[in-house]
Amino acid sequence: MRRIAFGLLTALCLVLPVTAAKADPVQDTILNQIEAFKADDFATAFTFASPSIKSIFMSPENFGKMVTQGYPMVHRPADVRMLEQRTISGALWQKVMITDQTGRTHILDYQMVQTPEGWQINGVQLLPEPGVGA
Repeated sequence: MRRIAFGLLTALCLVLPVTAAKADPVQDTILNQIEAFKADDFATAFTFASPSIKSIFMSPENFGKMVTQGYPMVHRPADVRMLEQRTISGALWQKVMITDQTGRTHILDYQMVQTPEGWQINGVQLLPEPGVGA
């Protein structure tokens, strides 16, 4: 009986963190867009952009060109990690740490907006690298 209870408890502990990690729709939006970029599926990546971003770039092709030229670390990341999520002046921001193909780490800040289609990306800022202290 103890073995069964221990086994169930162990299984529950292993499953809960995975379930909780997948339950964040803001992070899922960002990760889904990055997966679309990795597949060069700019049409799908464009669906995760907010209406204001869509109005600026007008087409998935223009959007894809901007990302490949301006944010190559997002187009072809080696690793993606979600950092803190916070609200600033009423806007929701998600920090993301991306390691590029050369091993260089970048911190990006995604501004998110909720629309009838769900959470969408309203802008991305590449944050400056922290200075080296002596």
